[in-house]
Amino acid sequence: MGFETATPVQEQAIPFILDKKDVLACAQTGTGKTAAFLLPILNRLTEEPHEGIDTLILEPTRELAVQVDQQLEGFSYFTPVSSIAVYGGRDGQSMEQEKRALKGGADIIVATPGRLIAHINLGYVDLSTIKCLILDEADRMLDMGFIQDIRGIINKTPRDRQTLLFSATMPPKIRTLSKQIMNKYEEVTIAVSKPAEKIIQGIYEVEDGAKIPLVAHLLTGKKRLKRVLIFAGTKRSVKDLAINLEKQGMQAGDIHSDLDQSERELRLRSFKNGTLPIIVATDVLARGIDIKGIDVVINFDVPNDAEDYVHRIGRTARASASGVAITLVNRKDRHRFRRIEELMEMKVHRLPIPPELAELAEAEAKKKPSKGSGRGRGRGGSKHKGSRKPYKKKR
Repeated sequence: MGFETATPVQEQAIPFILDKKDVLACAQTGTGKTAAFLLPILNRLTEEPHEGIDTLILEPTRELAVQVDQQLEGFSYFTPVSSIAVYGGRDGQSMEQEKRALKGGADIIVATPGRLIAHINLGYVDLSTIKCLILDEADRMLDMGFIQDIRGIINKTPRDRQTLLFSATMPPKIRTLSKQIMNKYEEVTIAVSKPAEKIIQGIYEVEDGAKIPLVAHLLTGKKRLKRVLIFAGTKRSVKDLAINLEKQGMQAGDIHSDLDQSERELRLRSFKNGTLPIIVATDVLARGIDIKGIDVVINFDVPNDAEDYVHRIGRTARASASGVAITLVNRKDRHRFRRIEELMEMKVHRLPIPPELAELAEAEAKKKPSKGSGRGRGRGGSKHKGSRKPYKKKR
């Protein structure tokens, strides 16, 4: 699998998990936390006899469920361990396929809370044999309003189960939940709210009207850049930017909530295999998507807080690689970005506007700040069609 040494979160968490202790782990994305819980669970499953569903892994989004399912498939390839991925956002046929797979049984289920609750309510899944419950990206699940679903699922599992809670941040609500659902637990904390050292960060102080020309200028002719990921805060900004980049001869795809699941997955696959070099996305991709070789991350606007900033730019410089993160900051967002710098305890380098765009940038700077700043609906985007099998089962 290419592993040579354990990452800090793996080094600290795996011994506790192998000892069957409950674990509360705080680690930012890109630290190897998925392997930190998958590997010891697979080790136990290959050594201990078990009946029924042994391990349940809850993920906040379909994208994360798919990603963890794929990693699990790779790790377990030469073992007898079986798994099923259960996640929403698809048609009724996939629900029926998931039902049949669940009836057939599996050692591990990877699921989103809402979809799993639907199967529980319909009597398709029995969690009474669960020995290990894993809540991945727990802070994200709470932010998305899944707390009642999570409690409902937990109530269906045995009290003597092992519980592993992994979170990128540690707000008070996570500690409260931990005390409610876990026995005496071990705590692991790894580098919160600090970008990876190998990310070269910079910002352009530029108004909205000059942002698209600036991004186009930065990317034009840069053939050495294999993968560029651009984050924007609204669907309209995402669509408009993707359209403009395509008009200038660049291959760019957009990913946002208007797309169905198969469209998102196809564009991600194209991005991953290098046939689509530029992706423009809303924050649906900010967490958890692990694609190697992203050269540059561009924040078309300033994220809401330091954690979101770290999550966004953490898509580059994965593992031992280096990467570049550029943020475009208008005058309204300068105070917010300074606050982000304070929380990260670092100053991000200010970059000079390219001479070719200096006149446009100066003209935009003289305008009064707009109220909308790109809010609303838009149209466009590249057209891709594709699908993924709605569940996977290994025997």
